[in-house]
Amino acid sequence: MSSRKEIEISNDEQITNFVQTSSKYYIKEFNKIGNSSKYVISFNKSAFLLGSLWYSFRNLWNWALAFLIIETFAITQIVRGFFGNISAEAYKKIDQIQSTIDFRQKQLEAAIEQNSDKVEMFQRTIKSLEDSIAGYVAEAQRIEASGIWIAISGIILLIVIRVIQSMSANTILEKRYSEWLSDKSISPGMKINNIILSVVFVLVIIIFSTIHYSFPNFMDVMKDFPTHPDIRLKSIAGVEGAFDYAVIKGDRIFDAITFGIRSVLDSLELLFVKTPWIVIISSIVLLTGLSAGPRAAIYSGAFLAYMGFLGFWIKAMTTLALLGTAALLSIVIGIPLGIYCSTRPRFYAFIRPIMDFMQTMPAFVFMIPVIAFFGTGKVAAVIITMIFGGTPVVRLTVLGLKGVPQNIREAAIAYGASKWYLLTKVDIPLAMPTILAGVNQTVMLSLAMVVVASLIGAKGLGQDVLEALQYANVGQGILAGIAILFVALLLDRIVQGKKRV
Repeated sequence: MSSRKEIEISNDEQITNFVQTSSKYYIKEFNKIGNSSKYVISFNKSAFLLGSLWYSFRNLWNWALAFLIIETFAITQIVRGFFGNISAEAYKKIDQIQSTIDFRQKQLEAAIEQNSDKVEMFQRTIKSLEDSIAGYVAEAQRIEASGIWIAISGIILLIVIRVIQSMSANTILEKRYSEWLSDKSISPGMKINNIILSVVFVLVIIIFSTIHYSFPNFMDVMKDFPTHPDIRLKSIAGVEGAFDYAVIKGDRIFDAITFGIRSVLDSLELLFVKTPWIVIISSIVLLTGLSAGPRAAIYSGAFLAYMGFLGFWIKAMTTLALLGTAALLSIVIGIPLGIYCSTRPRFYAFIRPIMDFMQTMPAFVFMIPVIAFFGTGKVAAVIITMIFGGTPVVRLTVLGLKGVPQNIREAAIAYGASKWYLLTKVDIPLAMPTILAGVNQTVMLSLAMVVVASLIGAKGLGQDVLEALQYANVGQGILAGIAILFVALLLDRIVQGKKRV
């Protein structure tokens, strides 16, 4: 009996430490919520009065932001309805039309003085503009008359959202308390810096939003971001100067990279394009059969026959050479880099934002510096493809190596395994499925760049798709797209093997 009371006292102390204010109220509500498996109705007066501020005070920012958006809309509707200049746009239109009428009136007077045959035309124009003004005046009056209903709808919405917040507050806070019990690093809120930040943030959002929508012409600075054209022009000049300097100083480096990529690309083009088609088909079918089985080999033969009969053979082989160069270089660089990153978390934390940038930046954007350094053509296409598709093999290599069970590694170390033996005989074999998934993703993402690469001079199947887009040639585009799909399926079956059959 005494131990149970001690547990209850300890739990009450924990709740007191967590909530910091109104501890008796929250102890009662938390116990009521925690002891029931069903939803418990619990009304929090502070949450009703403070609204989203209460949630931000408690460091429940995800809820605070969601409720703040709705509250801001409701408050804006109330202010617009009672005090706002809601018909400002209509009266602005009226002023514009009135200035046009004044101008036409002067033209009419001049036409009458000159006894011109355009008098009737000016009269009809003025009459039409006056009718338009009458319509806008009626619209402005209608909008002003609806102001009270706009305000009432805002009041109703504000009350409803406050009721929802007050009835959800204790349940949400009790859930955060349960998380806090297992992880004391979670901040329960109610700190002075959190309160100041919450008040400032909420006031900024509500005040400026309300002013902007209720009084459109009150603060001109809120219409457009305060900037100056010289800032943009100077930034453009600075970027161009930096690239010009890099091109001049790094000429030898770029030439060396171009030579290396060109060597691999020329070798693969010689292999795929110049070799007799029957040799290529036999080799690919055999390779697919050994990797993924006889059924996949039959499919690969059908895919290759499709490319040949429809006249896509040379372009498909050129695409394979381009893709093979990009994928091969990405894999040769990516797997060792992933192995290195798996044992050096700091270095991986450094390059991870770079890889995020490579994957999220649109291809047309990083195409610009690549063209500046390497010009247009196949080498630039290979580099762009590597930038876009090279990161998955690094990420999944790191993931696979970190996922190797520690007990297996410890057993190998206990038997005297060296670092090299541990890497080549334990870590890499166990991580191989994940690494192969990274290789597959790199190949597939590289293939997705086929059409984009054709924009800068890379030939192949992407060129047919690009021409079909330019000239609205539906048939050519669909057939070339299917050929690209078949190339992807071939590579997928060869890389993934029997796991995908």
